[in-house]
Amino acid sequence: MNTQAADSTQDTLIKEKNRVEVLEEKADQKPDGALSKRLKAPVHIPTDTVNPISKDSLAKLVKFERKRVKDSVRNELNKLPKHVYFTFDDGPLLGSTAIDSISKAKNIKINVFLVGKHANMSKGLKRDFQKYYNNPLVECYNHSYTHANNKFTTFYSNPISAFDDFEKNEIDLKLKYKIIRLPGRNIWIYDDVRRIDLQSGASTADMLYTNGYKIYGWDVEWKIHGLTGKPIQSVHEIYTRICNYMNNKSSMEPNNVVLLMHDDMFQNKKGQQLLSSLIDSIQNNTDYKFEFIRDYPFRY
Repeated sequence: MNTQAADSTQDTLIKEKNRVEVLEEKADQKPDGALSKRLKAPVHIPTDTVNPISKDSLAKLVKFERKRVKDSVRNELNKLPKHVYFTFDDGPLLGSTAIDSISKAKNIKINVFLVGKHANMSKGLKRDFQKYYNNPLVECYNHSYTHANNKFTTFYSNPISAFDDFEKNEIDLKLKYKIIRLPGRNIWIYDDVRRIDLQSGASTADMLYTNGYKIYGWDVEWKIHGLTGKPIQSVHEIYTRICNYMNNKSSMEPNNVVLLMHDDMFQNKKGQQLLSSLIDSIQNNTDYKFEFIRDYPFRY
């Protein structure tokens, strides 16, 4: 027997086995976010010291290159999965039961940011909270115990007591995930991201993040009328805004769009029909996947 040939065949088989294992391991890994990084990275034009160009020409060149890169990345991202997050704040409130029912009827994942004080206001609201808690299509997150008593600047002026308020909510509602949305603030702190809208909430957000919480804001808001509790924008307007953010890659994370709503927008049949219509528009006209916030973001 030619032992040299046998050894060579064995080596080849081992190398091929190792190559397959590496490919399988890579296939199991999450995308590394290379496209997202490229989309956000600044444009660098190499300096030509031999044939320098004017500042105006350089500016035009940078603008052209930025557009070229953006268009290229956007085309690649458009081929990949897209994710939408329906988030509802301030529950449980009168609209919570309807939201819970709609999630089941439409078979979509939703995210509710809950206020413990509301859950303890009545037996009915406590039952609404339990419906959320027991629905596998609903995930419950932290929106503070008191909702800052709607005095946000005062609430955030003492980060320690504000932190305690969120911690009380987590314990009282037995929340499973260390995920928070700050009342009255569109603040994001997670992974390598830190975006602050108003400085009065920054210290509280930083303290929460240091203690293991992730803080999420929103990209699109379906606004609520303060007096009537009704949704302000039309279904078409909200649907269009979601699609624009998705298509333009202008949301916090490309291919991920977070929509903010409030439970009490859907306390009557008219509001509930609007919510159902928005879901139908997305399900019938796009390939967007409804996701839980705990899986945010999907980076490509």
